[in-house]
Order: sequence, then structure tokens, then C-alpha cells
Amino acid sequence: MLRLPILAPVVFACALALAPIPAWAQSFTAGVAAYEQGDYARALAEWRPIAEQGDAVAQFNLGLMYQDGLGVLQDDAEAARWYRLAAEQGNAVAQVNLGLMYQDGLGVPQDVIEAVRWYRLAAEQSNAVAQYNLGLMSQHGFGVPQDDAEALRWYRLAAEQGDPFAQVNLGLIYQEGNGVVQDDADAARWYRLAAEQGNAIAQNNLGLMYRSSHGVPQDDGKAVRWFRLAAEQGLTEAQYNLGVMYDLGRGVPQDDAEAAFWYRLAANQGDADAQNNLGVFHSEGLGVPQDDAEAERLFRLAAQQGVPNAQHNLGLMYARGQGVPQNVVTAHMWYNIAGANGLTIAAEARDELANSMTPADISEAQRRARHCMESGYHDCD
Repeated sequence: MLRLPILAPVVFACALALAPIPAWAQSFTAGVAAYEQGDYARALAEWRPIAEQGDAVAQFNLGLMYQDGLGVLQDDAEAARWYRLAAEQGNAVAQVNLGLMYQDGLGVPQDVIEAVRWYRLAAEQSNAVAQYNLGLMSQHGFGVPQDDAEALRWYRLAAEQGDPFAQVNLGLIYQEGNGVVQDDADAARWYRLAAEQGNAIAQNNLGLMYRSSHGVPQDDGKAVRWFRLAAEQGLTEAQYNLGVMYDLGRGVPQDDAEAAFWYRLAANQGDADAQNNLGVFHSEGLGVPQDDAEAERLFRLAAQQGVPNAQHNLGLMYARGQGVPQNVVTAHMWYNIAGANGLTIAAEARDELANSMTPADISEAQRRARHCMESGYHDCD
């Protein structure tokens, strides 16, 4: 089943500011040249006197150098000190970075209320990153009361300035109807804006909309195009989705080897559905060498993440002795677990297997199933 990913993570700006006050332009420019050449010690030497005389841009740049450990030992407390000096003069990017330091407790005591204060000051200067951060915090009630309308307001302000993360989250809000009238067409519009900037989450989500004709005309070819762009950036969900398209021959010629390639990339990043599907390919020799041991390994990884199909498939391998020693008790356990997780065919397989088992074996299988589920699928042997 194709899935939407979670919200994009918080992203904060840490760009070097390069606009000097004219009276100090020569030293500032010399610092810029040194920085661009990788001579950070010289850049620091050029900018420090300017910063000490009160130039906010130089103060911000020193904060960035201390935060990143460029030309000096990394020192979060010193970075926060310089950011504060610049932020108190109204430098919006310094306000954002100081907010980040308060949010994460870097160089200052962790204080999300103080982080919000600095983000708000920057956001009111139309800083898109600060607006995005306030949107995210409002949406999740982090440092401020949870407020979907306020989140929508800040996301929209940032998105209209071209912030791709805000555009993604605005797309999700419209797709899910959180605090707004649900509108797939509007969701697709925001996803497209972010996708065209190279945002992998937006590319994957837009692919999903083309695949299922939500907000856009159904078009498997366009779905594949967007999945591929995201998958090539390493997005796990897109790699899985592209594997599905090759598996089913939707928008591309059906190709088991290509499907297995993309499933493997996603499986190696821990995607449980990809692990299960790749397990099926190894079990049946589809696009990969037939390998029961590898199939069992992949089914187990997915089963431990709670995928009912993988739990059923693992039960089937134990019932047949395929890639593992035959063990009807273990097979019954996995069938029972998959059935409890809603897979009807697994419950049917459990009941059929029980016809050839002793009451003692059934009782033991049921005990193990309870223990396995209580352990979060990690103690099932």
C-alpha cells in the first residue's frame, strides 16, 4: 500500500551574511574574501573588530563561525553570545539561529518559550524560515498553544515566499483537511511548488496524487516521474513506491529486477513493506535469485515492525519448513499474530493448521503469540 510520509523536519537557516556597513566595508570585504578562500582564521580576524564595534552582520558571522567551529574551536555558548548581540539589533537571521539554540539547548539553557520569542521577532520581519518554524510549533503545540489556524497562517506566509518545507506542510494540511476545507487540488498545487524546487517529500506526495487521481488527473507516467526524482534523492517512501510501480507495471513496463532494485534500497533503510515485498521476490525468485534464507530474514525484519503480511509469510515458511526448520508451533504463533492484526487469510491458515496440532502445541503457540506481541515482536523465538 502506498503511503504519505510524515511532516517535513524543522530546517533552520545558517547562511553567512555578507552585507557590510559602508564605513567598515574594506575590512568586511577582506573577511568575505578570506572566508570564501577557506581562510577562516583571517576572516575571523577581519570581522572581530567590526563585530566588537557593534556591526550586527559581523556579529552574526562570528556567531556562525563559532557554531560551526570554523577558524576557532566550536563553542555554542560563544556562538549564542554573538547571535544575541546581532539579534538584539534586529538581525532576522541571527534571531532565527538564536531561537534554534534555545530550542535545542545549545550554548544556552533549553527554553522553547524563548525560542518562540526569537522566531516571532524574525517572522514579523518576513523571515520565511522563522515563519515556517512558528507554523510547525503552532501545529504541534510546541512552546505555544496548539492552534491549526495559527499554523496555517504562518505556513502560508512562508510558503508564499517560496519556502519548500512550508509548501509541503501546507499541502498536507489541505490534503488532510486539518483546520481547512479538505482540498486535494490545493494540496497538489502546494506540493508541485515544493517539488519543482527539488523537495523529495513533495515529489513523492505529488506522485501519490497522480497515481490515485487526487487533485490531479490520474497519470501513472507522471507518478513514476515524481517518484523517481524523490527516490534518487534517497527518500525511502519514494523508493518503495517506485518499486511498486515496476512490480505492477504501472507507468513503466513491468520489470521484476527493477522492482527488486528499488525495494532493496528502501528495505535497506528499514522500510517494512519493502522488506516484505523483497522477501516475496526472494521466496519466488522474481528478479533476484531464489533464496529462502534471505526471504526468511526479510520477512522477519518486516514482521518485527508489525506488518501482518510479513507475519503471515513467516508463518508460512515455518509451516512448510522453507528456509527454516519446520515448526508448526512457531507457524501457528505467526499466523495467530497476523490474524490478530487484521489479516483474515492468516487467521484461516492458523485454524487449518490447528487441525493437525495437539492441544498442548496449540496452547504453547498461543502463549508464545501473547508474549511476542507484548514484547513488540522482539522476543518471539
